[in-house]
Amino acid sequence: MNFLQKNFVYRTLPFDEFVKRTSEEKHADFFLCEHESYYLRSLGEDVRKEPADLWKQFPELAEDFHIPHFFEPGQFFSSVFRISSCRLQLWTHYDHQTFQVMDNLLAQVTGRKRVVLYSPQDALHLYLTGDKSEVLEIDSPDVNSYPEFVKAVRYECVLEPGDLLFIPALWFHNTLALQFGVGVNMFWRQLPADSYDKKDPYGNKDPVAASRALQTLERALRCLDELAPEYRDFYGRRMIQRIRERTFCNCQSS
Repeated sequence: MNFLQKNFVYRTLPFDEFVKRTSEEKHADFFLCEHESYYLRSLGEDVRKEPADLWKQFPELAEDFHIPHFFEPGQFFSSVFRISSCRLQLWTHYDHQTFQVMDNLLAQVTGRKRVVLYSPQDALHLYLTGDKSEVLEIDSPDVNSYPEFVKAVRYECVLEPGDLLFIPALWFHNTLALQFGVGVNMFWRQLPADSYDKKDPYGNKDPVAASRALQTLERALRCLDELAPEYRDFYGRRMIQRIRERTFCNCQSS
């Protein structure tokens, strides 16, 4: 899936027909082409206000789903049910959309899935647009267009049915379905509840303080635009130095 060129469309199907098509290699019935892929991400009943919840939207399936006690009930945010075709690949992101600002437990129910992860400390090497990396071909990146990408440390695993993968908040991940697959994501709050936007059913908005900081940065950059280039360069470098002093972790990867 390519978020830059938007090479996907949204369509509605009966659930049994959707599962049938998702599990096929080649389709007799299709929307665009006989080899198209399918992907489902569950939503809340009111998609603008309510997070996805497996126990509400799929109660019969939820009876068969149990995870260890990794977090307190009050920290729970959402449980997302996913189904994907073989070979479907999601772009590198940190769940801001699908930038997860919350801890995430990915449960692979059936099928095999490859997951590639990058530390948030490698964010400067990932060529971000919002929460997503512009480097779509992570296995064969265009080093002329994205020379810094090779500096990002890659962590990779293959999930088998029944496996659980913990993805900490802000970690970037890229998933590739190696088979027709079903999975569930569990998201929970690491920060106090009032740190998050209360009008965010997807859990994909920056923490409130981080959002204010980013807005302030945009205002600061507009101020720098009023300066001559050599002054803008000098004060921009001073700002970068201050950010490094105040925010960068000592454990930053090389």
